[in-house]
Amino acid sequence: MADAHHHHAIDYVELAVTDVEEAKRFYAEAFGWQFTDYGPEYAGIHGPGGESGPEAGGLRLDAEVTTGGPLVLVYSDDLDGTLSAVTAAGGLVVDGPYDFPGGRRFHFRDPSGNQLGVWSPA
Repeated sequence: MADAHHHHAIDYVELAVTDVEEAKRFYAEAFGWQFTDYGPEYAGIHGPGGESGPEAGGLRLDAEVTTGGPLVLVYSDDLDGTLSAVTAAGGLVVDGPYDFPGGRRFHFRDPSGNQLGVWSPA
C-alpha cells in the first residue's frame, strides 16, 4: 500500500512493552486493536478495522519501558466510553479527563508503563 505512506509524515509508532501478550490483551480490550505476530518479541498493530488495514505501529518486547518521549494520542468518538474501556482493561488514568482548546482528553499508562493520551472533539 505505497499510497498510504506520505513523504516526511509520521508513519509508524512502536511501543516498548515488558510483556507482548499482556500488551496485546490490553490494547485489544481497551481499543479493539488487532495484531500480526512476528514472533514472541514483536506484534504489528492494526486498528479496529483489523488486518485488512495497514499497520500503524508495533509492540516491541523490551526489558524496561522509559517514559518522557513523544506522547501518542488515540482519537475517540466517545471519550467517556473509552475512559471506561481503558480502566476496565487495566489502564491507569494519570491525567484528566480535561478540556483543552480542541475538545477533551485524558492520559493513561498501559500495563507496561507507557503513557498515551486519548482525545475527542467534544
